[in-house]
Amino acid sequence: MHFEDLEIWKAARVLTNKVYEITKEGAFVKDYSLRDQIRRASVSIMSNVAEGYERGGNQELIQFLSIAKGSCGEVRCQLYIAGDQGYISLKDLNPIIEQCKRISIMINNFMEHLKGSQYKGSKYKLPRQKSIKEIVDEIVNRVKSNPGQATKLS
Repeated sequence: MHFEDLEIWKAARVLTNKVYEITKEGAFVKDYSLRDQIRRASVSIMSNVAEGYERGGNQELIQFLSIAKGSCGEVRCQLYIAGDQGYISLKDLNPIIEQCKRISIMINNFMEHLKGSQYKGSKYKLPRQKSIKEIVDEIVNRVKSNPGQATKLS
């Protein structure tokens, strides 16, 4: 599985595209500071989910999910500012706010699941154990290549 398979990342990607779409229009275009900040915050959600997942450890993933959740709150706050300034209508604002809230809930639920899980992450997997057949085959091959010598297991 890859981070692109995570529903949270997919939802954050949709949100980021929506943020870019609304910040290309009207008065929003001229408020460079708010426009750039809300774009960076939306990108941060996606990026932190991806980075945390790719690190391979649950504790690191939880840490990065926490940052992503914070960025989700930041996007919501900035959307309210945009609405207050008349950059976006309430009709357009409310669905995006709800989308942010859903993503926050998804992130929170995933974090809680990870905290309760015994699985520590892919980087903590034990090396694959050899099967009995593989061990026997290995011994047979050693005996065939060194007849008459003692063979020990590795």
